[in-house]
Amino acid sequence: MGVPVGQRVYQPRDAEHGVLHAVIRAHLDDFLREAAQRGDGSGLPDFIEREFRQFLTCGVLAHGFARVRCESCALERLVPFSCKGRGFCPSCGGRRMTERAAHLVDEVLPPVPVRQWVLTLPYRLRYLLAWDHGLSRAVLRVYMRALHELYRRGARAQGIPGGRTGSLTVLQRFGSGLNLNVHFHTLALDGVFSGSRPGGLQFHPAPPPSDEEVGRVLARIRHRVQRLLARRALVGNEDGGGPPDPLAEASLGLARMVSASVQGRIALGPRAGTPVRRIGQAPGMVRSRGPRQAHLEGFDLHANVRVPAHDRARREQLCRYVLRPPIAKDRLRLTDDGRVLVELKTPWADGTTHLVFEPLEFLEKLAALTPRPGINLVIYHGVLAPHSRWRARVVAYRGGAECAGVAPDKAAAGPPRHWTWAALMRRAFDLDVLACPRCGGRLRLIATVEEPGVVRKILAHLGLLFPPDSPGPAPPGSEELPGAAPPDAVEPLREA
Repeated sequence: MGVPVGQRVYQPRDAEHGVLHAVIRAHLDDFLREAAQRGDGSGLPDFIEREFRQFLTCGVLAHGFARVRCESCALERLVPFSCKGRGFCPSCGGRRMTERAAHLVDEVLPPVPVRQWVLTLPYRLRYLLAWDHGLSRAVLRVYMRALHELYRRGARAQGIPGGRTGSLTVLQRFGSGLNLNVHFHTLALDGVFSGSRPGGLQFHPAPPPSDEEVGRVLARIRHRVQRLLARRALVGNEDGGGPPDPLAEASLGLARMVSASVQGRIALGPRAGTPVRRIGQAPGMVRSRGPRQAHLEGFDLHANVRVPAHDRARREQLCRYVLRPPIAKDRLRLTDDGRVLVELKTPWADGTTHLVFEPLEFLEKLAALTPRPGINLVIYHGVLAPHSRWRARVVAYRGGAECAGVAPDKAAAGPPRHWTWAALMRRAFDLDVLACPRCGGRLRLIATVEEPGVVRKILAHLGLLFPPDSPGPAPPGSEELPGAAPPDAVEPLREA
């Protein structure tokens, strides 16, 4: 029996012949050499080169694979390993996006209204936060205090003393044009919890914030951030001097790339210092700020996206949106002269539809977006914070049942802590990647192969040892089970 009529069949990606893989493979050594020459000679930090090198192994059978076999017809497939990169890999970033979104919806966020707040920062502050994660956390704390104060004041005005709210924030490092733009996407519980009722919590929704309230919150954030920078001596001196630059001290080459990326300029090659090339730009257009959005001296706060309490699908869509990776591989093209064409998902206000990069320019943008290892890019505050006394009660909150002191249904509170790739694909696309495409049976893992000699022997036997620059597609027996929806499948939400 074959695959049922109308059932979607999984189509694997071909990692080695994608634009991103091809550009990095062909130009990485030249890029690292140019970066060292333009800097102080020491080159880029080790974690940057390691991110690029590991990406070149992602989805490549020659670096190891798992073998899966159909239990019914004995069809075998080879599933290459992923690189688990945190910087720019679309596949690994997509898997992480979908897995974390599932975790947030199933295990963290209670069924209450959620509002997205987005704080964007001035160029100079973006540069400082790109390397200094401690400063990022400090600025985020300032932002969270101002935001939670807004909810508490609103609750007191409604006669609800002692109300508490919670939030989670994703530290995004990228803008739509592959520029470095460290900013904060916050999902706030749109109201407060109170423990006034015996035996449980009660949630009180907040009224929508007015444009004036958003403006006042932004003014408070800006004032407090400036005081923070002054206390840390991170502002320029009157004689024109400035504070030490820890990024430049660690890597002058990376510091120049980060600075150029923040400003939308090029750091390497003959076009160093010039703006990124655009296609479709129309001069003289002005962008409206829109409702519930305030702008003040480079600081910008937007709060016009809200998801209702029981709209689980939109809540997960919003989580994926804030967790999305920086690159969608389907929007990358190579021009006839070897340049990289990046299509924007949405045209900019000035009419720009595409960005054009020389290969080394493209790689420098990827390097600037790569976060330092060991830092947390998802941070919780308020009643969702790890050490909050109310966290367990808030996470277990189920409306009326919890308020009445009834224990939540343990059977309903048992989603998997670690999602398999197949489970994520089913959740994201309703696509069963473990269904045999020949007979409809089940594919089962039978072995993992990592030893280089064994890998080469198996691939040679199957005729799968192709030159890296081979233009042909991968044979049908060579597949990968990706773990998540690509960034193109994630849409921003708008106020209902």
